[in-house]
Amino acid sequence: MSIHTSLAAAIASVLITTSAAHAAPRLDTSKVIKRNVAAATSTAQPSVGQRFIVKTTGTTTQSRILLTQSLASSAQRSGITTAAAATARAAARPAARASVLRNMAVPGWYVVQTSRRLNSAETAAFVRELAAEPGVTSVEVDRLYQALDTGRGMVQPKLIPNDPQYAQLQWNFHDQTGGVRADQAWDISTGAGVVVAVIDTGVVENTPDLKDNVLPGYDMISDRLISRRDTDARVAGGWDQGDWMEANYCTALGAPPHAARDSSWHGTHVSGTVAQQTNNGVGLAGLAHNARILPVRVLGSCGGYGSDIADGMLWAVGATVAGLPVNANPAEVLNMSLGSNGPDACPQIYQDAIDEVNRRGAMVVVAAGNSNADAGTYTMSSCKDVISVGATRVTGGKASYSSWGNRVDLSAPGGGGGVDGDPNGYIFQIVNTGTTRPTTEFGIGGYTGTSMASPHVAAAAALVQSVATTPLRWDQMRDLLKSTARPFPASIPTSTPTGAGILDANALVTAATTEPCDPTVESCTPPNVELSNAVELRGLSSTSAERTYSFTARAGTPLTIMTLGGKGDVSLYVAAQRVPSASDYDAKSTRPTNSESVRIGSPSAVTYMIRLTGTYSGLTLVARQ
Repeated sequence: MSIHTSLAAAIASVLITTSAAHAAPRLDTSKVIKRNVAAATSTAQPSVGQRFIVKTTGTTTQSRILLTQSLASSAQRSGITTAAAATARAAARPAARASVLRNMAVPGWYVVQTSRRLNSAETAAFVRELAAEPGVTSVEVDRLYQALDTGRGMVQPKLIPNDPQYAQLQWNFHDQTGGVRADQAWDISTGAGVVVAVIDTGVVENTPDLKDNVLPGYDMISDRLISRRDTDARVAGGWDQGDWMEANYCTALGAPPHAARDSSWHGTHVSGTVAQQTNNGVGLAGLAHNARILPVRVLGSCGGYGSDIADGMLWAVGATVAGLPVNANPAEVLNMSLGSNGPDACPQIYQDAIDEVNRRGAMVVVAAGNSNADAGTYTMSSCKDVISVGATRVTGGKASYSSWGNRVDLSAPGGGGGVDGDPNGYIFQIVNTGTTRPTTEFGIGGYTGTSMASPHVAAAAALVQSVATTPLRWDQMRDLLKSTARPFPASIPTSTPTGAGILDANALVTAATTEPCDPTVESCTPPNVELSNAVELRGLSSTSAERTYSFTARAGTPLTIMTLGGKGDVSLYVAAQRVPSASDYDAKSTRPTNSESVRIGSPSAVTYMIRLTGTYSGLTLVARQ
């Protein structure tokens, strides 16, 4: 993770401090702290056992007993129970055994641990032999997953928050080109009554400008090397203890050699985007600032085990997790700004957990990833039935790092980094200023990544659920998010699509609260989508809900409106300042194909309305002037 160190107003990774110790925390802009990565020193920990996730056909106590027996026989057949002497190329390996560490929240799933780490050949042999045991249906290595940020540093709406840094720093909320149009949305909803679980590094306890919106959560990390607590037990709270790493600290967990890194306070930043306290004259704003955050800590030093992450998802929605109290505040929305660093198919335990979350009426919003690669080949977007979010810049264009592909549903601001300068290259929220464990000092940190984009969409989902007559299912929410997304104001290459458009919080909550039109008693006008000059709107289909399109022209400069690509036969109708039809239009193109074009040689400085009819799919619409 890179650290952003230049900011004109002395903010970003240069952090403006305040104190959690005061009853009313205060931002002190006169005190500036610069944070640097500590010098590399080797602090590798003693080797620990290796974890696996196993699915069985049974779910009873007897199933666990049978699995224990299967572990003994499969360990013996795989050869790991036999000690190996040292050779010229490898160190000696003691005999290993395997045991059941615990039951998981998803019935039939167990976490298994060997007494030492296995090499790649031993791992493959053990997985093969255990998978062959009667009653075992799946065996996976319990992988470590990481947070998905790439770098950090420290219309006239009715509600413009009085938070002092809002106007200067939070372009992602209010900028009409790259922002999500939060100001207008807040006139309709602020997320009251909705719980958003942030499945992440936890939240620093008593974070100023956030603490009043945080519910009691849980620390699900079951390995003290990762949690930095003095026990492997899970504990109440969900408080971030830090995720710093000394040089080579994570090699004990199978990671390659690595440099030292300071704590990220990632979950606190993500939570702030969702529900930073707003309009209180302090700090910054949050998109769903009357929602509540449920911190579920699953990531620490070195990342987090998939087994802890899956259990955390289910605990968040009120499912039973062995040994833990049932969550009294089940979440309706789960934000997961985490994933795999390399290509990775969705682990079956994740998919089973997601299916249960959705069955319970909640939904999972995930970051598309920061690999500038096909999101569908990386976890979490490789999983089904989640809402996948790409990242955009202040320009509305694709952030260079953002993963892409058909699996991405829509995009939201993630920050473009230094290419867009300070502060427009970053997403800002309150974070702790400690480099290892949390301190009493807090400041404003600017981060980039799809980790920062995802909570915009999770918060927007909370805005909808707060005011919807009937809460939406996950797939209804996805469809509404996509249908109300604003077309990208900057051209997105066809080779790297990043969803239906940019999150438009105002259009979203407006659509969610608008009563269906009854044509027998009123004149019904379909929803409208504004086009930007020379920006293609792709993937249009006649099977989607009816809508119109509009383009505000400059006077005197020729205007061309055209459709292309896809399949079917579309007809194009255009009219100035009114919705056209097949019998009322100023210009039309009705060739027997999808290639239609209307040219207005000397347009007026007015808004031209566009209507498409016919049967078509995969269509592109563009206006050029």
